[in-house]
Amino acid sequence: MKKIEAIIRPDKLAPVISALETIGCSGISITEIEGHGKQKGIVQQWRGEKYVINTLPKVKIELVVPDKEVRKISASIITNAKTGEMGDGKVFICPVENAVRIRTGEEGETAI
Repeated sequence: MKKIEAIIRPDKLAPVISALETIGCSGISITEIEGHGKQKGIVQQWRGEKYVINTLPKVKIELVVPDKEVRKISASIITNAKTGEMGDGKVFICPVENAVRIRTGEEGETAI
């Protein structure tokens, strides 16, 4: 099993979720976050004054999936979250040792 953690632009959340549902992916956690990468925030101007916004709104999507689904799911996220501009986000893939469904006690891939 692998955990896929994707940090994307908020406006790309709907297309990503739609694509994941289309390929049969369930069990998605979504968190609104703020942060910055290499772009280090943005400079805005209001009433002639410039100010820096150091953190930008992002969305974090987390999924735990079987190993055989990782490439398909990560490719779907990348395809639907990409704008080609700086700040599109990242996808992290990490191993998961075990999962336990609290209600039934099932373990491993049957728990996801």
